[in-house]
Amino acid sequence: MDETQSPTMEKPLDASDAELNRVRTSHLINDVVLHFSWKNLNVNVKDRATKKPLRILTDSHGFVEAGEMLAIMGPSGSGKTTLLNAIAHRQAAAGAKTTGDVMANGQKMDWKKIRQLSSYVEQEDALIGSLTVRETMKFAAGLALPNSVSKRERMQRIDDLIASFGLQAQAHTIVGTPIKKGLSGGQKKRLGVASRLITEPKILFLDEPTSGLDSTLSFEVVSFIRSIAKKNKLIVIASIHQPSTSVFKLFDKLCLLSYGKTCYFGDLPEALPYFKDIGLPMPFETNPAEFYLDLINADLAKEGDDVFDRIKHITESWSVGAGDQKLIQQIDANVFSSERSGVPDLTKVKILEPSRWMVPWVLLQRSWVKAYRDIVVYEIRVIMYLGLAVLMGTVFLRLKSTQDYIQPFINAIFFGSAFMSFMAVAYVPAFLEDLATFTKERANGLVGPLAFMVANFVIGLPFLFAIAVLFSIVAYWLSNFRNNGGAFMMYTMWLFLDLVAAESLVVLVSAMFPVFVISLAVTAFANGLWMCVNGFLVPMNILNPFWKYVFHYIDYQAYVFQGMMVNEFKHEVFTCNSVDGQYQCNYPGPLNAEGKIDGPSVLKTLSIALNDEKQWIGIIIAIIAVYRILGYLVLVLRRH
Repeated sequence: MDETQSPTMEKPLDASDAELNRVRTSHLINDVVLHFSWKNLNVNVKDRATKKPLRILTDSHGFVEAGEMLAIMGPSGSGKTTLLNAIAHRQAAAGAKTTGDVMANGQKMDWKKIRQLSSYVEQEDALIGSLTVRETMKFAAGLALPNSVSKRERMQRIDDLIASFGLQAQAHTIVGTPIKKGLSGGQKKRLGVASRLITEPKILFLDEPTSGLDSTLSFEVVSFIRSIAKKNKLIVIASIHQPSTSVFKLFDKLCLLSYGKTCYFGDLPEALPYFKDIGLPMPFETNPAEFYLDLINADLAKEGDDVFDRIKHITESWSVGAGDQKLIQQIDANVFSSERSGVPDLTKVKILEPSRWMVPWVLLQRSWVKAYRDIVVYEIRVIMYLGLAVLMGTVFLRLKSTQDYIQPFINAIFFGSAFMSFMAVAYVPAFLEDLATFTKERANGLVGPLAFMVANFVIGLPFLFAIAVLFSIVAYWLSNFRNNGGAFMMYTMWLFLDLVAAESLVVLVSAMFPVFVISLAVTAFANGLWMCVNGFLVPMNILNPFWKYVFHYIDYQAYVFQGMMVNEFKHEVFTCNSVDGQYQCNYPGPLNAEGKIDGPSVLKTLSIALNDEKQWIGIIIAIIAVYRILGYLVLVLRRH
């Protein structure tokens, strides 16, 4: 990233208050965050056993200057991620209450301002496997950069970042899917960080950036981050677990935690002398990172034993020692004052964001690329549906217009509509992948629930319509449904509405239960319920009133089944069987004397009205809208 290509503040940083009030910057804030700090940060949760408040982070203080890298270290459960989330103004833990001050340039920052100044890279990659490196960067820029940034500048920034992280040779390589291999683990980590740096944030939070990597790849990733941080005066704060010596030495400052309490905070070279002064010298030929973690590892500690007493000694030595007091004094000395020159007032900085329509447009483009390129999303589903069409068409092959085939016709209509809907469960993994990406992008303030839901809905329509047409072409004519072009189009239309409703149900359930097994089970159960109450297995005139009035009228499968039945039987006539010259008609009707059964008589026995198709279409569209709106509301309420 070449800073000369970024918009800068119109006035120098030592301008007067009046001048600072007129300062306007682009979304790319350049050289305005000189230091980042936090003071008296505490995080409390409710103890599951006692139901009383439990403190998981205690009186944490910290101070990091521009261009520095801070490593937050500690054993599992020490509070590393809790601290990282708290200073990033994220939910520190489930049901947690956070108190204390988080400051940039000595000014208290709310969550919105922190999101504007920073980027957060999750431990798990928020990357879409079917996109290339360049596409990933391009879409990241589209979601974050304001319209005032020209296309040429965007591409230059993308190229600079790809080059800075050593990904030029992989620029047109996909990230990688379960079916098609792409980038290596280290390259994915680098791309994940690079995609978050597209807006030139001044603070970068990293949650376990080396997890899943060996020591060589870990050093590669962290060294790239360090070079970017030094070049662009970026503040980097990373939680890190058991780094190698080479990786550990890349950091400038160290924060050690145990039991949620600070064991040390300060410059990396000063850590060894500090622990020596409190009676804990490091043996020769020892990895410093391992030494510190062994000192404060509480996994096997029990109250009263040597390990517990040692950790207690370390935390108490820090809390009452000169190091902690010096840190607090440094934080207090840098509290913002409008009279101090050289410190930009971040409350006067205006942040420009993408236009209201840019984010959904970018999401549509990205979803389109994923949909046609990632075979897991729709191609496998197309194969599944075509297989179902062949199965249906060959089982219900060339049904005839005699009364013996009336029930097989009804069965074929039920089978086609119900099982097409049921197989929408195959969309669960694809949507959960999109949801995971959305959750991470939303946490960085890039994407909102409305844009995500609109893009997801719109991009699915052409693919679902294509599936409906392909299925109908095979199954409709093989089964010998009514030989009429208009009837074929109506059958396809009902099938399309069925698929849209089924996929909307998947979206709602997966938003409510974003765990694969649970989403799959709930969606399958719901589809099984709709099959039971749609009017085929048990006719409406004898269906239990509870199931009829509670579930039947909100069952989209019921309206699809009825619509397909009317489409097939409204204008059809079947011949009755004849025994010894006497007609034996299974369905009573006005044509029985002629040895025929008219289709409306069949519909009457199933309590299906003849002329309510428009009403049914409207109800299905309303059900689809309700599913999508409820899914949107779930995402709104599930804010992290």
